[in-house]
Amino acid sequence: MHRTKIAAALVGLGLSAAGNVSAQVVLTASSWLPPTHTLSQSQAKWCEEVAQATASRVKCNILPKAVVAPPGTFDAVRDGLADLSYSVHGYTPGRYVLTQMAELPFLGDSAEANSVAYQRMYEKHLFKAANEHKGLKVITVFTHGPGIVFNTKKPLNSLADLQGLKFRVGGGMVNEIGKALGANITLKPAPESYELLSSGVMDGTWFPAESVESFKIDKVIKHKTTFPGGLYNTSFAFVMNEGTWNKISKADQAVIEKLSGETAARMFGRGWDSVDRRANAFMQTAGVVNTLAAKSFVEEIRGKTAPLEQKWVADAKAKGLTNAEQVLKEFRAEIAKN
Repeated sequence: MHRTKIAAALVGLGLSAAGNVSAQVVLTASSWLPPTHTLSQSQAKWCEEVAQATASRVKCNILPKAVVAPPGTFDAVRDGLADLSYSVHGYTPGRYVLTQMAELPFLGDSAEANSVAYQRMYEKHLFKAANEHKGLKVITVFTHGPGIVFNTKKPLNSLADLQGLKFRVGGGMVNEIGKALGANITLKPAPESYELLSSGVMDGTWFPAESVESFKIDKVIKHKTTFPGGLYNTSFAFVMNEGTWNKISKADQAVIEKLSGETAARMFGRGWDSVDRRANAFMQTAGVVNTLAAKSFVEEIRGKTAPLEQKWVADAKAKGLTNAEQVLKEFRAEIAKN
């Protein structure tokens, strides 16, 4: 009888252990940027925090290379080629409308402040208005640092100075800003920048400061033009496959939610601010000449891009965001608070 009880207890322990093993969820995480990039590092840090908070019941397996090219990332996560990744909304033109709010000119100089404000607006207004991320669990939305115009040729002091130069841009609102300014722009993913610039196919690129170091274009870039609040921003989302999310226990979902949303937005934004500061110092050492856009240049741009804000309001209303003007005003106020 005693042996029977011991055997039953061992079987029970075995079943319990098996249950714990089966409950573990391993997230296949993909990144189209090198492990040293701030976005890859922020994704890895988030994964580490999730593993720690769930006692490794939910953990990540970060793949050595991306499962698809950058523009296909959201579809790859939705279709289950990866469970987790981040990407740029503008890499798939026409699909994401509401997120373009975070890409308008002159929003702010801090990726952290912009990202936290953006996530708050997403939770409060944008997610409810239209399901633009169907099949995806949005962990957070965020932006990079203020957009800068880089080129290999000359200082830029007015819109007229843009003429005759060819620029790479990343898509989304920045593409529309380029058109509004009359610039010669081509939509290409960020990792192609060095080849485009070094070969002379492009004369410049629109990037945050960080990207000069990340994509090793310091040897070809000679000039940068900076704008108060940034000429543009780029909207990102950090997403999980919806089916994979549903496999995670309710208790662990609750734990992960605490590490998502504003917490994750602050993590991604703070990481970007840090590398932007480092990159600005790096460019100064490398001899990249900085031109701070004069008030007259900024006003030229405001005049040309004002219709884009009006268009976003109209498009957002058509998507169901009936109070779009108020949301944009609230967004700017949130940035100022941070």
